[in-house]
Amino acid sequence: MPWSPWALLLLRLLAALWPPGLGEACSCAPAHPQQHVCHSALVIRAKISSEKVVPASANPADSEKMVRYEIKQIKMFKGFEKVKDVQYIYTPFDSSLCGVKLEANSQKQYLLTGQVRGDGKVFIHLCNYIEPWEDLSLVQRESLNHHYLLNCGCQCPVPSRPPMTASGQTGCWNGSSMGTRPSITSA
Repeated sequence: MPWSPWALLLLRLLAALWPPGLGEACSCAPAHPQQHVCHSALVIRAKISSEKVVPASANPADSEKMVRYEIKQIKMFKGFEKVKDVQYIYTPFDSSLCGVKLEANSQKQYLLTGQVRGDGKVFIHLCNYIEPWEDLSLVQRESLNHHYLLNCGCQCPVPSRPPMTASGQTGCWNGSSMGTRPSITSA
């Protein structure tokens, strides 16, 4: 049965009026903070100075937007070989595309993990480990300097799950709410 012209017109109208981002979703698998640090190209502590919506690319036909956060880098834990000093970080404008909303012009400091693109731009999204600095435990803060990067070969249990039965010692640093010593987890 062919579609009537009215039905086709109604479908086109609905498609045109469909809110952008509706039906799209961002979802991330849970991971231990150490896994985030190990799998990120960059790990820094920073304050957000300002934010600005910018085009995602130089192509005028591309309507996608990004948020460019100007930051004051306080400390770099990882990424020295990729960038020397980070001035801006970028995230998708739309939260359905995993964009991150950070507080600008405040005293709040963040731990940010992210990726460095070939052009040197730093990108973050909701699947990265992004936490207010004050929400990190003392053990997590200390682990950023020492234990997390030294034990990247291990498989850490997700913080909300109990540790798995040990089949071998992997030396995974368990510096979240689960304790303050290396854990024994299955490999």
